[in-house]
Amino acid sequence: MDQAKAPVLDALAAYHRDGQTPFTPPGHKQGRGADPRVRAVLGDDVFRSDVLATSGLDDRTSSQGVVEEAEALMADAVGAEHAFFSTCGSSLSVKSAMLSVAGPHQELLVGRDAHKSVVSGLILCGIRPVWVDPEWDAERHLAHPPSAEAFEAAFAAHPDARGALVTTPTPYGTCSDLAALAEVCHRRGRPLLVDEAWGAHLPFHPALPTWAMDAGADVCVTSVHKMGSGLEQSSVFHLQGGLVSPEVLKSREDLLGTTSPSVLVYAALDGWRRQMAEHGKALYDDTLALADRVRDRISGIGGMRVHGREDFCGPGRAADMDPLQVVVDISAWEVTGYRAADWLRRHHRINLHLADHRRISAQLTHADDQETADSLLTALTDLAGHAAQLRTGQPVRVPQPPRMRLEQAALPRDAFFGPTEQVPWNEADGRIAAEMLTPYPPGIPAALPGERLTADVLHYLRSGVEAGMVVPDAVDTDVTSVRVVRES
Repeated sequence: MDQAKAPVLDALAAYHRDGQTPFTPPGHKQGRGADPRVRAVLGDDVFRSDVLATSGLDDRTSSQGVVEEAEALMADAVGAEHAFFSTCGSSLSVKSAMLSVAGPHQELLVGRDAHKSVVSGLILCGIRPVWVDPEWDAERHLAHPPSAEAFEAAFAAHPDARGALVTTPTPYGTCSDLAALAEVCHRRGRPLLVDEAWGAHLPFHPALPTWAMDAGADVCVTSVHKMGSGLEQSSVFHLQGGLVSPEVLKSREDLLGTTSPSVLVYAALDGWRRQMAEHGKALYDDTLALADRVRDRISGIGGMRVHGREDFCGPGRAADMDPLQVVVDISAWEVTGYRAADWLRRHHRINLHLADHRRISAQLTHADDQETADSLLTALTDLAGHAAQLRTGQPVRVPQPPRMRLEQAALPRDAFFGPTEQVPWNEADGRIAAEMLTPYPPGIPAALPGERLTADVLHYLRSGVEAGMVVPDAVDTDVTSVRVVRES
């Protein structure tokens, strides 16, 4: 296909040229009705390009097929058989993928390091999760994606499971051996679903980790707003092979998705695909070289350890890693990543990708250059000089990995929608959680509905909040109390 085309952008330009007058939503009518104070911040062009997808960008019967052509170009660019755009983020896309392979009370193998959107899907769908343990790094208190061997064992114990879902890369950039995992699934005629939200850029450079479609996955979900040039909420889910029907996958997305998709999001997705198809290799040549220089410079700052393949990859760890996630361990300072991230924002206006009890992380993309890299390096050098002032003497009580693992005592849906009560955190040991308790970022629940809480996990969350951890989806975000299933 002609990857120089951009059907959505071309249709939007034609809409502007034609001077069409809408008597349809959006009610701002190309910004004429928007408050001038809003337009002064957002800009006139945002409103001018915020038009209806149908009876606006496309005709009423959608016979021009503008979005369909853009999706076909996306699939061609990345080597998938089908691509579907979503303007509701990968949180919707991953739910659509789950619904396309399993239904209520059917089993699905799921890596326990899944994002909260996966847990939300389990709650909505009523799927029975069979949790597959990640590769735990006990020294660094960090989870890498589960191994193919772990999924093999899970299938052996649960032969009726409808498929497998794995998250790779993780927010820390570590990756599964997807080719081996696909082989495990396909030997049983089961599909492999990959939440590759952090990997939209992977198809466009050979030095990056192998992307899911090239590794043989059946469905792959990507968040183009995370590592690409898409607007927030832009997601694409890709499909290949015959284990998941494209009609079924599209119908599940239609069930969950909006009837008012954003043309702004469609247009940015379309333009990013063209940019990557034409220039992705050269852009990532430069970005990877920049990442190497940044990693080398940070390694020279006292007390900072930049994690590389020697830390994250190998037997019992990850199969690969994305070097554009620059993960830095600052535990030598006895300072939490939360405190460091807050200090960098306050004093240098630097916003980091994630922070945890001992690490900070900066995400690099094709948009970064030497100027942004120098800003980061200057800020980190200054941070090192103030490390002593950031010590609080409040360490986060992180249990050993096996003690972080909770028993799934009830279906997530049953616990979430059943009778519940709020109890003090120090009385919740042994109770069944009725909510997600999710340190954010990266958004992986420490406890989820239906899991039996333990003192270890509760102390971890409480000590984490006191040290600066954010748990935004809890009813009580300070975790002084917890929502649990009411006992008879």
